Amino acid sequence: ERAPASRAAYHITNMAKHTRKVHITGKYGVRYGASLRKQIKKIEITQHAKYTCSFCGKDCVKRKATGVWNCSSCKKVIAGGAYMMNTAAAVTVRAQIRRLREIAE
Repeated sequence: ERAPASRAAYHITNMAKHTRKVHITGKYGVRYGASLRKQIKKIEITQHAKYTCSFCGKDCVKRKATGVWNCSSCKKVIAGGAYMMNTAAAVTVRAQIRRLREIAE
């Protein structure tokens, strides 16, 4: 038997409109397992974030494709990591180059 009309309306209006813990990975539902969804959550948050442009200093750099980052302010295209603009390895190399330059001077 069907529920009364008032009860059906109650269920429609009181449905969840936001995710509780899962945030951006809510689109995957219960699929793929909790651990994988947590890893994907971290990756997707970093890849959709806006980064500071090293040329103009504004928070306008967004990911265009894998490893390609584009500043919407100064229109510069920057090569970076797949999911974040500066990878840990790139930061290490940059620090090493700076140290070697200071020694050479």
